[in-house]
Amino acid sequence: MIAKSFELNKIEIKSKKVFLLHGENQGHKTQIIEKVFKPQYTQNIYCYEEGEIVSNMESFFNNLLTKSFFETEKLVIINRATDKIKNIIEEIIEKKIEDVVFVLNANLLEKKSKLRSFCEKNTETVCVPFYEDNNQTLSGIVNNFFRQSKIPISQMAINLIVERCRGDRQNLKNELEKIKSFTKDKNRIDIKDLLKLTNLAENYNVSELVDNCLAKNKKRTINILNENNYSLEDCILIIRTFLTKTKRLVKLCEKMQEIKDVDAAISGFKPPIFWKEKEIVKQQVRAWSNKNVKNLIYQINEIELLIKKHSSSSVNILSNFIIEKVSTINN
Repeated sequence: MIAKSFELNKIEIKSKKVFLLHGENQGHKTQIIEKVFKPQYTQNIYCYEEGEIVSNMESFFNNLLTKSFFETEKLVIINRATDKIKNIIEEIIEKKIEDVVFVLNANLLEKKSKLRSFCEKNTETVCVPFYEDNNQTLSGIVNNFFRQSKIPISQMAINLIVERCRGDRQNLKNELEKIKSFTKDKNRIDIKDLLKLTNLAENYNVSELVDNCLAKNKKRTINILNENNYSLEDCILIIRTFLTKTKRLVKLCEKMQEIKDVDAAISGFKPPIFWKEKEIVKQQVRAWSNKNVKNLIYQINEIELLIKKHSSSSVNILSNFIIEKVSTINN
């Protein structure tokens, strides 16, 4: 069935098996997940990337079907869902798995999408589109925030806040949280304060994402993917960061073959590696062989071309690539 976001409060969540939330408004989807779904589950909330499930379906179903005495109802959130997961969702419904609700967090899905079509027509699934917020909607959210906080605000200041969040409700939420903390002991805020306090909207942890992927820190890598809402431009930045750090890793692996001492290889590297990076770089050197890290450079170049060729699927392409690399055992 098809529903609108504001209608979810009227639906008995646990009476349905699958909720497909699709569209470009990641901030609104995150808000709905936090306010509508998660409060109904005090614990037993599981987050997956689609790539994790598709690459290891047996493990996923084993985890899904395993129940302990203290664990009954589960909420399973699957991020960056695409048509690749449709068959798995069909199998879940056929198996009539009890006490589990699935939330599929997908980017924009076209009408011809098999996953979207299935969830729109099936009686046990709910398909909810999330359209981009316009400035009027975001201005309304800002107005309500200041009205409830009883803080006077000019229209110019509201426009500044809306402009700086670049149409993303999640970014707006982050900015309003900072403003809330700033005005805790104040009864006003002006443009100068806002200019210092608010940031231009951007995703963080690009370097941290790449470092943890190269170090094979799977849990942290997937957490960073889940915490960020990447754009095509971010994907290109991540790929370029991958390339830079992988080239450095090649030189370190070559040095290791010579001196057989990871600490000496890192300490003697030029340009010097910052002390905060040394531990994770050490993990990277130990996780990759010289041959495999050289092959990785070719793969990164291929992924960059693929992302540029299929820009609408760039985030999914990159996410799948990262999950594959962080899950691969190198010799």
